[in-house]
Amino acid sequence: MINPFITDLIYKDEKFKTSRLPKGDYDSCTFIGCDFSEGYLDNSQFLDCRFEDCNFSNTNIAHTTFKDVEFVDCKMIGLHFETCNPLLMSFSFQDCTLDLSSFTGVSIPGTVFYTCKLREVDFSEADLSRSRFDHSLLDNALFVACNLQQADFSLANNFNIDPERNQVKGACFSRENIIGLLRKYQIKVLS
Repeated sequence: MINPFITDLIYKDEKFKTSRLPKGDYDSCTFIGCDFSEGYLDNSQFLDCRFEDCNFSNTNIAHTTFKDVEFVDCKMIGLHFETCNPLLMSFSFQDCTLDLSSFTGVSIPGTVFYTCKLREVDFSEADLSRSRFDHSLLDNALFVACNLQQADFSLANNFNIDPERNQVKGACFSRENIIGLLRKYQIKVLS
């Protein structure tokens, strides 16, 4: 069965928690104030779409395609981005809460996380090269075997990155947050 092609529609204040958004290929659609929590977005495609003030907490996004998608002011707790379709995956996040989510093994170079909460997010083995984490909280986020080359952490807060276990060549850090690279050595940096 071929998914229907839906383009240029605006969905506002829809509750997809109990009745799912129909599987389909959504192009240039906007979703405002929609609730997908605990629901299903699996096996759909979102191209050039924008999600604003939506709740995705614990939503099934298996085999979902996100290409050039913007998430703004969304609650996205506990999502498993590694289950998404990896082909052409690209998105940006602004003012989103992604706590307890997983990007394990995902290749998302150049991704922007702006003013996001990324507490206890698992980035293990992810390609985050050239990504930005401006004004984002990374409390207990896990970075193991990641490609962080040329990533910008200069405005990030509370990260803990082991440079011996990650590729950090060309990554940017500020004097104020450099301690995030040194925590494992249990040294004191005085100002």
